[in-house]
Amino acid sequence: MLIVEDDPALRGVLARGLREQGAVVTAVADGSSALSRFADDSGFDVVVMDVGLPDSDGRDVCQALRARGVHVPVLFLTARGNITDLVSGFAAGGDEYVAKPFHFAELVARLGSLLRRARPAPVSVSGGLRLDPRGHVLAGATTNVRLTPTEYRVLARLMASPSEVVRRRELVDAGWPTGAIVYDNTLDQYVAKLRRKLALVDDSRAITTVHGVGYQFT
Repeated sequence: MLIVEDDPALRGVLARGLREQGAVVTAVADGSSALSRFADDSGFDVVVMDVGLPDSDGRDVCQALRARGVHVPVLFLTARGNITDLVSGFAAGGDEYVAKPFHFAELVARLGSLLRRARPAPVSVSGGLRLDPRGHVLAGATTNVRLTPTEYRVLARLMASPSEVVRRRELVDAGWPTGAIVYDNTLDQYVAKLRRKLALVDDSRAITTVHGVGYQFT
């Protein structure tokens, strides 16, 4: 686990507390140090990232990681509670957030939930179509396409129950962090993107709309 937090007191408390929970923790104070850690070590399972860093915005650091192809889950710590800031964090590639001040137990619970979502088992279906959970890649017999983290989680939930109708609420819960505001058309837009990517890999597969209920992977 990597903690990126400029407040030395909070950084120390988080590092000690998470180590007591059994985590192997590396703690740094700024965005450039965080990026350099990924140049040297790609073994992190999750990043706890303060938004207000002294040398950069945590969201910019997250975007830089995503641009490098790093898909490790990122939980933002933010003193800002308004919806605009939260949405911008998700848009930057973040997966979860905790607003300051927070209870340590809440942070641990959200990290546990985030890691469970981020570590789905590899999914495969007949014909060789498969999902790679580390690279967020949908792979077919001859073609691979990269998925965003949200696209991956939504498709993984659909592929986990082939030919069964998955309710919209289940897909939202699988794809987005707890507390995220997800409108009906947001899910529809993601499914539309997935259909286009799926067609590139295997045009014999489909995601079918079941009106008023959800979607079905066939």
